[in-house]
Amino acid sequence: PMTHEEPMLCPICETEFDPKEAPPTALPFCSARCKQIDLGRWLGGRYTLPGAPQPMDEELESEE
Repeated sequence: PMTHEEPMLCPICETEFDPKEAPPTALPFCSARCKQIDLGRWLGGRYTLPGAPQPMDEELESEE
């Protein structure tokens, strides 16, 4: 588990919070709500990781 002595800044709502008072399963977020928002953004495609472009379905079909 993460342990910190100094206040943290929630990456979603940007609220400064004491990590000792946040639910341990929510860290590095201030709450379970912010953790769920972050997960929704990943699942919805708002966040991406850099990498090589992937072919579209149409491109794959034309190569077969």
